[in-house]
Amino acid sequence: MSIQPDIQHLLADPSVEDRSLEWFRAAFGQLDGQDLLAAMVWRAFPGRIALVSSFGAEAALLLAMLADIDRHVPVIFLDTGKHFPETLMYRDVLVRRLGFSDVRTIEPEPRDLKTSDPAGDLWRTDPDQCCHLRKVLPLERALAPFGAWITGRKRFQGAGRAALATVEYVGEQVKVNPLANWTPDQVKTAFRGRGLPAHPLVGKGYPSIGCATCTRRTTGGPGTRDGRWADFDKAECGIHLPDSPREASRM
Repeated sequence: MSIQPDIQHLLADPSVEDRSLEWFRAAFGQLDGQDLLAAMVWRAFPGRIALVSSFGAEAALLLAMLADIDRHVPVIFLDTGKHFPETLMYRDVLVRRLGFSDVRTIEPEPRDLKTSDPAGDLWRTDPDQCCHLRKVLPLERALAPFGAWITGRKRFQGAGRAALATVEYVGEQVKVNPLANWTPDQVKTAFRGRGLPAHPLVGKGYPSIGCATCTRRTTGGPGTRDGRWADFDKAECGIHLPDSPREASRM
């Protein structure tokens, strides 16, 4: 694992907050996977980057890559209060196995739920607002101290992810998608090569796993998100927004 020598001069200036999306893509656009992770963790944002993980179907691979680089990088998990028990168990198994020292389980603000979802059934009538209360707002608070964050999104997951870049801006933060270009076979091969345990629900027909209230079994292959919000015209929870004004204006 190494950072390619020809980008070292681009990384010499520590004022990355002032860099445009073009600069980041010039510096890191040729990297992906563990090389991209290492460059961001060690060079671009040391001490100022976090990984956001759902501890879902394919999450173990990105977590294992990060553990090889630095087990002290914060890992943020959004506990919506609606997860499958198997997901919470899987989270604990992976954290112990990979040895992370800073796993932050983030919950919705009780006052937000009391005001907008007192019965806990908002997901039935307004899933977008439910996700906003239980995911978007808590994540915004959790990510506030960081300059960048890492996701496990991939192009093969389809819909709005089909043209996903490995590096993008969201507001004033850089978002890193190390596995954006990976294929299902690459993920599967790396997963098996590392001997990583599968999420308990994958073998039961859940190739993508979110909240228990809004996730269904599906016959789709790896990465298929058809079982997410199957009863609604909805494909994303809201934490992954379109290109920000900053990104659009500086390309």
